[in-house]
Amino acid sequence: MIGGFPEVVSIQHHGDQRVSGIDPEAMQSAEAVELDQSMKIAVVLRTDLEPWQRLNVAAFTISGVASQDGAVGEAYRDASGNRYLPMFKNPVLVFGAETDEMARTVGRARSRDVPFSIFTRDLFDTFNDIDNRAAVAAVAAEGLDVVGLAFRADRRIADKVLKGLKLLR
Repeated sequence: MIGGFPEVVSIQHHGDQRVSGIDPEAMQSAEAVELDQSMKIAVVLRTDLEPWQRLNVAAFTISGVASQDGAVGEAYRDASGNRYLPMFKNPVLVFGAETDEMARTVGRARSRDVPFSIFTRDLFDTFNDIDNRAAVAAVAAEGLDVVGLAFRADRRIADKVLKGLKLLR
């Protein structure tokens, strides 16, 4: 694979005659890259959060995306042989949303059956997963004060969910 494209290989055939072709394994990799590029990962954060809260919410919500099959690639290795944890196959785009925009985004994701992770304002007062899940479970969907969400979806669907939002700066 060279730059995301299948590598052309040369095959010795009948004496000095060369026949060129596409490496089948590289072609499968190219198809996987094309499939991965059809997906988008998005994090949406409320713009009224403090900087430390934005970082905290982004970290927690993106962990839900990492749990999805196919979201994470292979482990990394450096030239010295050290191994590093794998990362997402797709770029992660971070958007900002006012309170009403967040509610609209949550509604759009639900109406399109896009699985997403959420972080509610109540979770700033909890300190473990059990209490986090209990805080969300205690509030009906329409009453959740969602301050962040993250998802991975087909690019066309993601664009519809995110319509009108701007990248967070």
